[in-house]
Amino acid sequence: MNTLKGIISYHTEEYGQIIVKLSSVMDSRGITRNRLRTLIGSRYEVVDRYYQGQKIEMVDLDFLARVCYVLDCRVEDLLEYQRPEEAEKPKK
Repeated sequence: MNTLKGIISYHTEEYGQIIVKLSSVMDSRGITRNRLRTLIGSRYEVVDRYYQGQKIEMVDLDFLARVCYVLDCRVEDLLEYQRPEEAEKPKK
């Protein structure tokens, strides 16, 4: 039987992180932040924050649904769980 881990005493580096990959999806489709903002009806600052993947503590599911609809992608294309041991590896 698998043992569940509690996270009360853990730090981010111990349990991993979620990587936001909106920039790579947008870049691969040739769409700008301003264009996406217009298509999903959101503020530029919100799109830019997700594009840069910074200062995101909680995700807005409605925002992600609109992005997925407009970009014809899946949530898995936009978010990725990175295990703590993967975060320590140098990026190639």
